[in-house]
Amino acid sequence: MIKVRPASIADETELARIDLATWTPAVSPAPAPPAGTPFFDEQTRPENVLVAETATAAVAGYAKLGQSIPLPSHQHVLELTGIAVDPTLQRAGAGRSLVMAAIEEAGRRQARKLSLRVLGPNTGARRLYESCGFTVEGVLRGEFLLDGDLVDDILMAYFYHPKQNV
Repeated sequence: MIKVRPASIADETELARIDLATWTPAVSPAPAPPAGTPFFDEQTRPENVLVAETATAAVAGYAKLGQSIPLPSHQHVLELTGIAVDPTLQRAGAGRSLVMAAIEEAGRRQARKLSLRVLGPNTGARRLYESCGFTVEGVLRGEFLLDGDLVDDILMAYFYHPKQNV
């Protein structure tokens, strides 16, 4: 059983560990965070992070929400800026629980749209997002050069008006 709750500063060590354990160029175009990098900073604050816990209260993963464009005309859009699940706890429902909790939290914050970006080859994540109601809005072809390969960046969104989720 997976429970999702707001993050606290006490989660920092476990979230940083999960960040390091899950980073690969298959899931992130950004360089791996150096060991010892704090999880929380000015861009990632505890109030914008959701934490998944197992029945034994072990931290299973996290989802980060953010505002990608700081303009008043864009306040209705939130972005799922990061999601990770401990590799030893994957395929147990934590990812789905985090995505659904992020959708709920963004709606609670009055979002009309929740967007995300996912690398083209990350088909498992893409299937998860689609099964949670996200649709593809666009593809940035060859957006990243990772391990010598051009990789597409897939733009996806969840709309809070069902007519827009086509």
